[in-house]
Amino acid sequence: MSFLSRAVTFFGLILLVHAGYSAHEHTVLFSNLASTALPQDIIIETLVSVLVVSIGLVLSAQKLKPVSWRDWAGEIERDGGARNPYLSLEERYGFWDIRAKRREFADWVRGQDVTIKE
Repeated sequence: MSFLSRAVTFFGLILLVHAGYSAHEHTVLFSNLASTALPQDIIIETLVSVLVVSIGLVLSAQKLKPVSWRDWAGEIERDGGARNPYLSLEERYGFWDIRAKRREFADWVRGQDVTIKE
């Protein structure tokens, strides 16, 4: 994170804290009135501070890397599936693999000696 992005983020956070403090003070001072709507300057300061913080965070973000599904899947295959995010779904206990069960049943039927008695 560069100095500029840190400075912009810090300045935005200071503005946000000031807007929050101003909103709190306004609410305390005017709590006995029927309408305690916040003044426009506090609302604008809050929105500007959130925008400045967002800009500072975007400036500090790393450069995006190109994403290719083929490359990502190839890395997972090379690692042997250790980093596969879907591995827990494929190996969960509550999941019943119907194809494997059909194969097991077919093997069991073939292994049985079926004799019909008349």
